[in-house]
Amino acid sequence: MARRVLTMPLMVYTLVWLAGSVAVFRVPDRPADIIWALLGLISVVAIVVGVRRNRPARTWPWLLIAAGVFLSIAGEAVYDLLTYAGGVGGPYPSVADVFYLGMYPPLVAGMLGLSRSAARTRVPLLPVDAMVIIGGLGLLSWVFLISPHLFDPGLSLLQRVLIVAYPVGDLLVLAIVARLVIVHGFSPVVVLLCIGAVGLLVADTAYGTEQLHGHGQASWPARVAWLVCYGGWATAALHPSMAALTRPARVVSAEVCIGRQTSLLAACLLPQALLVFEAARGRVPHTAAIVVAAGITALLFAIRLSGLLADHRRHTDRTEIVRAASVRLASARDVPAVRAALQDAVERLAAGNTPHTVQVIINDGGHHDVLTPRHPPGEPIVASGALQTDIGPPAGPATPALLCPLRLDESGHADADLGKLILRSSRRQLEVLQAPMQTLAAAAAQALERLTLTAEITRRDSEQYFRALVQNAADVILIVEPASWRVRYASPSAACLFGPVTPLDRPLLDLVAPESRDTARDQLSSATVDTPQPSDWVMAGDGARIQAEAVCQDLSSEPAVAGIVVTLRDVTEQRRLQRRLTYLAYHDSLTGLANRVAFRSRLQQATEQARRSGLPAGVLFLDLDDFKIVNDTLGHETGDRLLRDVAKRLSATLRPHDTAARLGGDEFAVLIQGAPDISSIEAAAQHLVAALDRPFTLDGRPLPGRASIGVSCTADATNATELLRQADLALYAAKAEGKGRWRRYDASLGAHAVQRMRLRSELERAATDGQLFLEYQPIVRLADAVTVGFEALVRWNHPTRGRLGPAEFIDIAEESDTILAIGTWVLRQAVDTAATWHTNTRTAPYVSVNVSVRQFHAEGFADAVQQALADAALPADRLMLEITESLLLADDEQVWHDLGQLRRTGVRMAIDDFGTGYSALNYLRHMPLDVLKLDRVFISTITTSSQQADFVAGIIKLAETMHLEVVAEGIEQPRERDLLRAAGCRYGQGYLYSKPLTAEHARRWQTR
Repeated sequence: MARRVLTMPLMVYTLVWLAGSVAVFRVPDRPADIIWALLGLISVVAIVVGVRRNRPARTWPWLLIAAGVFLSIAGEAVYDLLTYAGGVGGPYPSVADVFYLGMYPPLVAGMLGLSRSAARTRVPLLPVDAMVIIGGLGLLSWVFLISPHLFDPGLSLLQRVLIVAYPVGDLLVLAIVARLVIVHGFSPVVVLLCIGAVGLLVADTAYGTEQLHGHGQASWPARVAWLVCYGGWATAALHPSMAALTRPARVVSAEVCIGRQTSLLAACLLPQALLVFEAARGRVPHTAAIVVAAGITALLFAIRLSGLLADHRRHTDRTEIVRAASVRLASARDVPAVRAALQDAVERLAAGNTPHTVQVIINDGGHHDVLTPRHPPGEPIVASGALQTDIGPPAGPATPALLCPLRLDESGHADADLGKLILRSSRRQLEVLQAPMQTLAAAAAQALERLTLTAEITRRDSEQYFRALVQNAADVILIVEPASWRVRYASPSAACLFGPVTPLDRPLLDLVAPESRDTARDQLSSATVDTPQPSDWVMAGDGARIQAEAVCQDLSSEPAVAGIVVTLRDVTEQRRLQRRLTYLAYHDSLTGLANRVAFRSRLQQATEQARRSGLPAGVLFLDLDDFKIVNDTLGHETGDRLLRDVAKRLSATLRPHDTAARLGGDEFAVLIQGAPDISSIEAAAQHLVAALDRPFTLDGRPLPGRASIGVSCTADATNATELLRQADLALYAAKAEGKGRWRRYDASLGAHAVQRMRLRSELERAATDGQLFLEYQPIVRLADAVTVGFEALVRWNHPTRGRLGPAEFIDIAEESDTILAIGTWVLRQAVDTAATWHTNTRTAPYVSVNVSVRQFHAEGFADAVQQALADAALPADRLMLEITESLLLADDEQVWHDLGQLRRTGVRMAIDDFGTGYSALNYLRHMPLDVLKLDRVFISTITTSSQQADFVAGIIKLAETMHLEVVAEGIEQPRERDLLRAAGCRYGQGYLYSKPLTAEHARRWQTR
């Protein structure tokens, strides 16, 4: 019945509004105007009645809205009078517009009053979201409502101001209503206020447009919109839910609300949509407005993102505080530690500008008032006012308080409370901290319960525990007489230390080995009650020598003991392990040489000694040349054996007081100390190069141990770090000069090494950044210059150094795994390009790709080649892989297997730069090969040396005997071509025919 009484005015107003709305459009104009004015006044009365009926917390916002509606009705009445007086329509602008514009201040103030509770609720980024939405609506108003009239030359300044003022006021009202929507959602009263605000915007827009065009009386769209406006606001005031708008609302963050996010997204996309709309019409007259709106939207979203990140950081900080406090509570050893952990955690949670008070009360039988529940059991509350307890309320005015019981069972009674956690602060902060404090209270209750149980167990079982501990301890516990040091008591574990020899009634020193008796005597004489110092004794029990750690404590004053307690722990194995670990910490486990740590320590000492004595010290940095080939071809076990033999030869070659060390892998270092001059250090380097140049013999097979050495001296460096760096740079220089030699550091090496390291770093990104590209050099038949294939040549378009050839970076790539990535990219790129050449299988050229040794040794190389051919749909016989002679010398079954597998699928194999490496004709006879490629070094001299020409002809004849084709590289002169053709060489390539071409030019080359 009460609900029906409350809704009766709403039902009456609805019927009156419907009847009046119909009558306005059915009766003549002047009676319609009177009905119109009556409907407006009835709407004002309905708002006042709604305020009196529903009794909101604040009435003045609704009364201001009523005043705004009244001013609008007054403006309408004045407009009608002016219309009747003028005969056609009132002037524009007129006195009526004063009333119309006068309604906006009370409307805006009233709407702000309704949204006042929203400002007190915790809705993140509410103003920013409202500004984003209003920005989108403002852009629409500018494009479709304001701009068309603002720049109309036919309007006066006052008319332009009015045509702008109406939409601006309507947008302001809409902005405040949007704020209500974000806070309260689409409740009935908010929906009705939205309907009224939209009706106001439509009505004012229609009214202004009609007046500018001199249409006289307001048309039916404006009338309908005003009716919707009055009816929406009056109905909102009569609806019972209107009182909720002026009460503080507990609002959950709306960051994940679909409607809110959809509205924001629509507002953000509005400038782009308008731009597309105007572009579709063939003109974009509002570019500046769209750009400004898009910029403001981007700025607002940046602010919004910053706020979201700040909220996330605060949440993360609170989570971390709770986690750290939980850890402290879990490890707390007593009640004060629990109290301190809780106090500190809540203080950190509540830290800020908001005044607060924290109390942690542990239930010790006191504080009865605090521990007595004043709210439903098991539920932490936010209570208004200070707590009047016997601990005293906080000073100052009453504040809300959050009480969290320290309780194991949330559904239990207050009698089970172990304490209380109380925080007095602002209501807003208490709402934020309620969940973290509940978690802390639960963790504290568990900690207190654990402490209680632990204390009980300790109290009940302490005697039995210590008895069992002594009887079963692995350590030997002895009690000796203070004067004679005779053993009065020995724990059962003494049998493990002394064997069948019983220590009872014997002097303790008789059980100690002679070398440790002085130590034992001093320790027994100086034994104290506190802070006993351990030392090692050697015990001579049961014929075995056992090392024991002894601790002596004088408890003569304790009646239950009355003697010196000696605790012995067998540490024989532990000390042996420590000595072993100490050795391993400073020695290389493979070679027995000093390791990097020991070498650095000795180098530091040698540097300081050289500074004091004036005699130079030197560092020789060694790196075995081509050691990786030994590992890859013969296995790591053979490589380790070679490293051990190298270490032995190093030690045998050096002077006794010099230090050899293995720094890792195949890197060694030698410290030369006490040299009379620098030339002695250089002579040592030369001596080592010569010693390691002699092959090593493993399993009857000679293996090379040749090394490159970098030399640095204290004359050029100030500290150990500088010495190592300089020796490393010198080593790089020695390797670059041809390996198997030594090089002493000089200042010019620094820049070269830095440049090389920079190139290595840049090369790692070259393939992924698209800096590498391929060029293709034609391979022709010498008889008729017909192109039979192309060799793919990789190039590097360096960002600063420009175009680089492979000679400038391939050796750097070989030093790391970068060569694998580059090789894979080159193979796939070349195969994909070859697949685009003309498809006549009888005349289509093949593509030749260079493959490094490391790439061929990579696992699954043969499968990767076949996959690349399959992906590009390229026949296998149109791919030739060029390998180096060093791959043939590997004697690796896997390599031979992969070569045979690829060749069986149709892929052809070629030996690149034949004759420039370690040629082995026996391998050419057995390996699955198709082509020999003669290096330019042979071709360039056949025109000037008949001996060289005969040599090349012999190679060609040898290849023909082995059924191998020959491709001559670097042909630049017609005379060279003629001599090669006369010697039987069928194919060649070089600048005589063409320089390397891009992929597009190579495609055109085939059709020339």
